[in-house]
Amino acid sequence: MSGSSIEALDLAALLCSRVCHDLISPVGAIVNGLEVLAEDKDEETREFALELIKKSANTASAKLQFCRIAFGAAGSAGSQIDTGDAEKITRGFLEDDKTKIAWNIPRVLMGKNRVKLLLNLLLIASQAIPRGGQITVDPVGEGDSMAFRIRATGTNAKVLATVPSLLSGETGPDSLDAHRIQPFYAHLLAQACGLKASVVMDGDAVLVSAQ
Repeated sequence: MSGSSIEALDLAALLCSRVCHDLISPVGAIVNGLEVLAEDKDEETREFALELIKKSANTASAKLQFCRIAFGAAGSAGSQIDTGDAEKITRGFLEDDKTKIAWNIPRVLMGKNRVKLLLNLLLIASQAIPRGGQITVDPVGEGDSMAFRIRATGTNAKVLATVPSLLSGETGPDSLDAHRIQPFYAHLLAQACGLKASVVMDGDAVLVSAQ
């Protein structure tokens, strides 16, 4: 492997590893909750276990729906995805009591790779504010050539050291692992869309864009 190229099998394996890594925690919590239900007869403990199972199942479902489009071949029968659907799954996965999303992308049918790129940029933005905050998603241009600008603000917002070079393609695939594959995959998507992706600090905010 050299430059921005990566063997298809290596890419598939690393993306699968990334998805499995994200799902291990909520699925493991479901298993633990079921074990408690099977072994413990205390009503209060059983109620706690049921709540844990419900919360973890919702988390796993939200992650799977997001990953299905961000990394998978969702809607493979067509070449476009509804940005309204992208907004819905993004809110389900990333928005909670600590993190709010201002979605300013118009509802349109958009090329599949562009929507996948958008979701991957949003993932990078969310990782830049681990303690929560505000994510604002704006279009750059319109129509089939629409690009994206995402601004993430929150306490101790920061860009992870390895991400900028992976997102821009300056770091090649030789050093990839399951943790680094996502920003590199976003670079590949941007490249496929004829765009250049980047992430920088903008004052106290993190600016993720593809233009």
